[in-house]
Amino acid sequence: MRLTSLSTLSLLSAAIGFSVMSTAQAAAPPAPNLSNAELQQCLNMLKNSSQFSGVSASTFERYRPSQPDPSVIQSLNYQPEFRKDIWDYLSVLVDKERVDDGIRAKRQWADTLRQIESRYGVKAEHVLGVWGVESNFGQTLGKKPLFESLATLSCFDRRQSYFRGEYANALKIVQNGDINANDMTGSWAGAFGQTQFMPSTFLELAVDFDGDGRRDLVNSVPDALASTANFLAKRGYRSGEAWGYEVKLPSGYSAASNRKDKKSMSHWRTQGLTLANGGTLPSDLSSAGLLLPAGKDGPAFLVGKNFDTFYSYNASESYALAIAHLSDLITKENSSKTDFITAWPTDDAGISRQQAKDIQQALLNAGYDIGGVDGIIGDNTRTAIQQYQTSNNIFPADGRAGQRFHTIIAGNNVASKPAASDSIGQLIQQQNITPTPSVSTFPTAIQTPKTSNIRYRRVAGTDGVIRLVRVDEGS
Repeated sequence: MRLTSLSTLSLLSAAIGFSVMSTAQAAAPPAPNLSNAELQQCLNMLKNSSQFSGVSASTFERYRPSQPDPSVIQSLNYQPEFRKDIWDYLSVLVDKERVDDGIRAKRQWADTLRQIESRYGVKAEHVLGVWGVESNFGQTLGKKPLFESLATLSCFDRRQSYFRGEYANALKIVQNGDINANDMTGSWAGAFGQTQFMPSTFLELAVDFDGDGRRDLVNSVPDALASTANFLAKRGYRSGEAWGYEVKLPSGYSAASNRKDKKSMSHWRTQGLTLANGGTLPSDLSSAGLLLPAGKDGPAFLVGKNFDTFYSYNASESYALAIAHLSDLITKENSSKTDFITAWPTDDAGISRQQAKDIQQALLNAGYDIGGVDGIIGDNTRTAIQQYQTSNNIFPADGRAGQRFHTIIAGNNVASKPAASDSIGQLIQQQNITPTPSVSTFPTAIQTPKTSNIRYRRVAGTDGVIRLVRVDEGS
């Protein structure tokens, strides 16, 4: 999601949940009751305002919403206490599945990417990194009708002036004939398309790369990728430079994370920094700043100007690191390992999207109503995890979906073995979990009495969902 100014950072970051902090639980506020009469009165006023001077009356009325959408106000004011640690954040955004998809996209669009790199000077894999993080290579574009969302945000609650500008710009996009009105769907805050531009950013930087006379970032992959490259180039991207490198700090090195305090690579060499694998720091960055996203005990990075252009796309260091890491893995075309060389400072690493689906399916099997299995650990899933943890005396009952919880409720070594009391005890001991005195500590979805020989196995359905199925059911 592109930011038109940093003043919108806290608002727009909330739209896609890019904050990275410690974990806790909080419930979303209820959707407010909004007056349709008030909305229509507001729209009558906006139609004749200076902000909408470039929108014709016929365009305004043709796409005028018939009612407000209270859910966008709910999202606007929802600032959950739950925040992801960076290892959780990256494990979902940069998993094997996404890297594989990125490699396929790189091969499929090789000619187009070559032309884009030639015109804008932006490395193909860096463009792919943005595409993958923003919309999972066009698979997740957002479903909110933009006119209804932006009209509601223009007339209710806070930040109305900002959203009125985006509403007017969204109408101009359709009025200009770039995108069909039916394709104007996206996030609750108004970002849309393959690489999730805000309407104001679209009007400033979107390009027609396929030559059909329209800047269609929804249906035209060439237009979307070229527009992204244009965005990065206009934000100061340097052709031929790396975004940065994972590095190793010398023993006892004391320094703060400050990517803005850029020094020459020779400076960092004299400080004793090396590449994470022990190699000498290269000289292909004019300057770089130190980034320690999890403190000095976690992976460390020297990042240059191109990392800053990733940051400008959504004003989040964790987001920029996800683009950088994904682009590196796509470049290497080896998705067998997605971790950095230095491990994160945690004994409970994050999970992939497939593992998130495993957890969701196991919770459904255990009777928790979390909705569908989509691999997105949202409020419903976190609440169910927390309830499961509490009911089984698993502490901390924080609602977090990490490797430990995945192993307990949906892990291969659990689902494929008889749930004898010995193996239950070993599993609990391995995971450092405080259990109840009874066997009920074992996950409900795969719980078996001590004397039973029932086994479970993992079965992949035609819809791609992994389910735990009793062997004695013969399916």
